[in-house]
Amino acid sequence: MSSRIYFDHSATTPLDPRVLEAMGPFLSGAQGNPSSLHQEGRVARAAVDKSRVQVAELVGAEPGEIIFTASGTEADNLALIGAVRASGKPGHVVASAIEHAAILEACKFLASGGTKITHLPVDRDGLVRPDGLLRALQSKVTVVSVMAANNVVGTIQPIEELAHLTKLHDVLFHTDAVQAGGKIPLDVNRLHADLLSLSAHKLHGPKGVGALYVRKGTELAPIIFGGGQERGLRSATENVAGIVGFGAAAEIARKELDQEAKRLAGFREYIATEVLRNFPNAYLLGHPTERLPGHLSFGFRGQEREVGKLLEALDQAGVAVSAGSACSANHSGEPSSVLLAMGYDAESARGLIRVSLGRFNTQQEVDCFLHVLSNAVSALPGTAVRASLPRLANPAEAAFA
Repeated sequence: MSSRIYFDHSATTPLDPRVLEAMGPFLSGAQGNPSSLHQEGRVARAAVDKSRVQVAELVGAEPGEIIFTASGTEADNLALIGAVRASGKPGHVVASAIEHAAILEACKFLASGGTKITHLPVDRDGLVRPDGLLRALQSKVTVVSVMAANNVVGTIQPIEELAHLTKLHDVLFHTDAVQAGGKIPLDVNRLHADLLSLSAHKLHGPKGVGALYVRKGTELAPIIFGGGQERGLRSATENVAGIVGFGAAAEIARKELDQEAKRLAGFREYIATEVLRNFPNAYLLGHPTERLPGHLSFGFRGQEREVGKLLEALDQAGVAVSAGSACSANHSGEPSSVLLAMGYDAESARGLIRVSLGRFNTQQEVDCFLHVLSNAVSALPGTAVRASLPRLANPAEAAFA
């Protein structure tokens, strides 16, 4: 067993061995192009079609409403840029202030072409308030995009309520469900979503494949042009092995969702309780209850500038956690834009520690992490510890001895 502890599943998840097994034939043998008419092509097409059903079932969609992409980022771009282009006008996009960069950067691109962009504020817990959306909907809007769950603080948004408001104003609603897919129940019909983005590598599937749910009748223009695959919305030869892996991962996640969510939520609450109990200056970030099962974000008041040293100490001790979105790693040390939008000052917004758990994590790893954290935080200047966790010389090695 590896002595490394991986608690950064919001960045990416390890491939489930069952998923790798499903992909195997398409990595070393079945090499047909799904668009070819010969037997090899038909085998590949059948595999893609099966995976389309599996991904559709994860979110309560029809198979024909699933468009495979190369990533969740591409799915987000296709949703927003495709909706604006299909409208034939510069349009107006409304998105929350704490969206993933895939949405925010797409908004910047659209703004450069004349699209009006409105960013919805969030409260201290990271929630979009319906009254804020209602105000934005008083003017003509093309599409609203609010993520199902935030990748930095784990807050789950009231998507059903927000999307219902857009239906009253005949406006398209998109949700980036990359973090939420396979972790919480999602049903596109109950949620009133017209567009929904997913990514395989966030639910123990392979990297390099995503999907966009497009409700039947929703007008969308392509952003990639070529041979007309994926109903003309995503030209390029399909990544058959990746799509097969996505399908297998989606089916496993759907079948095991309830049990796994309960297990991970138990770990999350245990860590939160121990952190708050042992460190007087610790505080939690995000909504206290409406949050992803395996996601916990916290900081240490007065020591926010030490987060880089803390993460380095944890890494050296064999524990992988993060200071927020992996996509913002190149801006480490800068205040988190998500926390700033939630009303935190610049100092506090530098101190985020994100722990995100996954399918293969164990209670033993959780206990080891808490010991490692205690040692690492205690070594920082000015730390007060309530002293219940024993310090270990080599905690990661001791836990796995």
